Amino acid sequence: MLDSLPAIPLWVVADKGYASNAMRERIWDMGARPAIPAKRRDGPVACPKWAYRCRHLVENLWARLKEWRAVATRYEKTATSFLAVIHIAAAADWIKF
Repeated sequence: MLDSLPAIPLWVVADKGYASNAMRERIWDMGARPAIPAKRRDGPVACPKWAYRCRHLVENLWARLKEWRAVATRYEKTATSFLAVIHIAAAADWIKF
């Protein structure tokens, strides 16, 4: 997914499932900063708490999008159709707020 971004982001925020040195190096190599906390078994890494705390905004958006049955069940057959449903759901969510 990192390769398909339209522009280089300032930060890449991910949860502990992506906490590996290889992933962090890849993010640094593309010119962004990783905000990925370390797993319990790993040593501490520099992860700004303010950037990671804002991650809940994205999680909340996905929770609201999954209220749509077509998004939650991936009802659409093709990736293009599924992306269209996500766009419609996001636009409806944006209008609602």
